[in-house]
Amino acid sequence: MRIDLSTAAGAPERPNEDWASVALPAGGAGGAAGGSGVVVVLDGVTPPPSETGCVHSVPWFTARLGGSLIELSGSRPELPLCDVLAGAIARTADAHRATCDLSHVRTPQATVVVVRWGADRVEHLVLSDSVLLLESPAGEVRAVLDDRLDRVPREALRSHAATDAYRNAEGGFFTAAADPSVAARAVTGSSPRDSVRSLAALTDGASRWVDLFGAGSWADCLSVLRKEGADALIARVRERELSSAAPTRGKRHDDATVAFAEL
Repeated sequence: MRIDLSTAAGAPERPNEDWASVALPAGGAGGAAGGSGVVVVLDGVTPPPSETGCVHSVPWFTARLGGSLIELSGSRPELPLCDVLAGAIARTADAHRATCDLSHVRTPQATVVVVRWGADRVEHLVLSDSVLLLESPAGEVRAVLDDRLDRVPREALRSHAATDAYRNAEGGFFTAAADPSVAARAVTGSSPRDSVRSLAALTDGASRWVDLFGAGSWADCLSVLRKEGADALIARVRERELSSAAPTRGKRHDDATVAFAEL
């Protein structure tokens, strides 16, 4: 098994709001005949410079949500990943319910990718605009996407106030914030273990190499990860951002995180 994990802040003057971790339980470094593990990648949602109802930072939130996801995914293998996410959201909300207004639309929140594999199955969960890639033994690459943010009219995302109306709302898009019921909105699925050769989870700061700049296909992206590594993919993104004529998606550089695993 090979694991490659890399993250880079979008700007040196602000903290990296992404969060990623890999857990390989005892015996988990083995091959397909029994090896198990979990990958979690979060992209914290940067709030506008105004009231959020919370005294905590986005990195505080993603660290606690991510830690709960890793622990519950590994310790409760019988739980579906949507239930794991619901439990992790509830735990995190309880950690700051006494000090913060969790009903605020801009309370700390994050996109989520969770992948859990065992001897027989590979389970996945995607919430919001991070990307999961699954590669078959034949080299076919499938992108697992939650495209609800892409379906929101572009003009509705031109201001923070307008975006708020679509955030965690019917007809809009959903992120992991303080409401455990949002876990039921995630894109989930399961594949036979022997049908997945490798996988990659990318925050949108890394996936823009494909979905924004069009520098290659998802299969090309996975090929870069296998041959050159996660650091190299992020470096390619930064090169594209620097050569771009104008800032993209409101930020010239975004936090970028990649987790790549060959099973």
